[in-house]
Amino acid sequence: MNSVLRFFSSVKLAIILIIILTIASIVGTLIPQHRSHEEYLLRYGQLTSLLEKIQLTKVYQSFWYLALLFLFALNLTVCTLLRLPPKVKRVFRPNLHFQPADIAALRFHQKLQLNAPFDSVRLNIHKILKSHHYHLREKKGDSGLALLARKKMAGLFGADVVHLALLLILSGGLASGLFSFRADLMLHEGETVPIAQAGFFVRLDSFETEYYPGGQVKDWKSRLTILEGEKEVISRTIEVNHPLNYKKYLFYQSAYGWDWDKAEVEIMVRLGGEPGLEESARIKIGEKVSLSDSLDIYVHRFLPDFVLDENRRPFSRSNEPNNPAALVEVSRKGEKIFSGWLFARFPDFGQVHPDKSAPLSLQLKDFTASEYSVIHVSRDPGLGFIWTGCALIMLGLFLAFYWPPREIRFWLKEETDRTVVFAGGLASKQRENLAREMELIIASLKKRK
Repeated sequence: MNSVLRFFSSVKLAIILIIILTIASIVGTLIPQHRSHEEYLLRYGQLTSLLEKIQLTKVYQSFWYLALLFLFALNLTVCTLLRLPPKVKRVFRPNLHFQPADIAALRFHQKLQLNAPFDSVRLNIHKILKSHHYHLREKKGDSGLALLARKKMAGLFGADVVHLALLLILSGGLASGLFSFRADLMLHEGETVPIAQAGFFVRLDSFETEYYPGGQVKDWKSRLTILEGEKEVISRTIEVNHPLNYKKYLFYQSAYGWDWDKAEVEIMVRLGGEPGLEESARIKIGEKVSLSDSLDIYVHRFLPDFVLDENRRPFSRSNEPNNPAALVEVSRKGEKIFSGWLFARFPDFGQVHPDKSAPLSLQLKDFTASEYSVIHVSRDPGLGFIWTGCALIMLGLFLAFYWPPREIRFWLKEETDRTVVFAGGLASKQRENLAREMELIIASLKKRK
């Protein structure tokens, strides 16, 4: 049993766990988290399967990261429980059974012989020490009086407060990893969606993109309304760094985008290479349009940022129209004469030369899609623990470094015409300050003899 306690209270174990957790957190920062499989494929290629298998794409929710947090919390708990009882006993049940020899063993000690009555010396010591903000306890013995003066004893618990703070932060991290809710809502104006397990709905009333004079995006603003059943509870405009908080659910303005699955494209068709024989049509994705010369054009798919994956399958690298392409099929009287991708930036890919007709040229001229707002919704049950832990860490560090406890021990013995006083001081930090304070106390005591 003792060996188990020693293992879990080991400082070496704590250091090892901190190093591993730090490295894991760095990896979680360097590798984008919770992205799509296609995005990881584009970024990491064949390493994607390995990264996903060992959960490096969701580090902070991975079983091994949570296990490390739990083990670190256990280490802190055992360490604190083993070291806390002696400190509590020292504060609330101090040892008053000390003798002159014990005081003489302290680093700072002095022996005084005062030509004053015992009770007068005792009363002067009380007054002087209280003026220096010491709290006193005393115990009368057969050979003399033991008097213990202490202050700033809360500094003893600085490390324990830091341990408690870390436990709260770890508990918050575990709660966040296990029970937090996060989702991205892609809302069109007027659209209402339920919030999972929350019991209310959110509606996007309006969405606005503001631009700088040069054309760069300045801000996104979404007007949201929270509904309980059919009742409107609250309406507010949110923007970047200004979320809406409702029932501990935070609604952030995350991004914006276009609904490319419902896009509309403009295809220009030219027959025989003659300018007068060209015709254009606007076609929605999944629909077919008939043109002259018995041509039917069907648009199967649209990708705003066309790229091929490792298996040469097309997908969109992003939602931005960086390399727009449409998968188009052209037929005449039921006979397919073209099927392939048209690229807005590479019009030559649309040249077709069927066997039984004049050359056919297709070009993706334009594309449009409705804009939507991306609202990030999160509910983090561990957030309160984390913020409380951060505040306690500051308190614990203050107690540990700037509130060091001090003890001054006196032993008084009454003799015929005088009182013998042994005085000694004890401090774990700022010993020079204690030495100067003891000099002042002894000097004041000598003046009052």
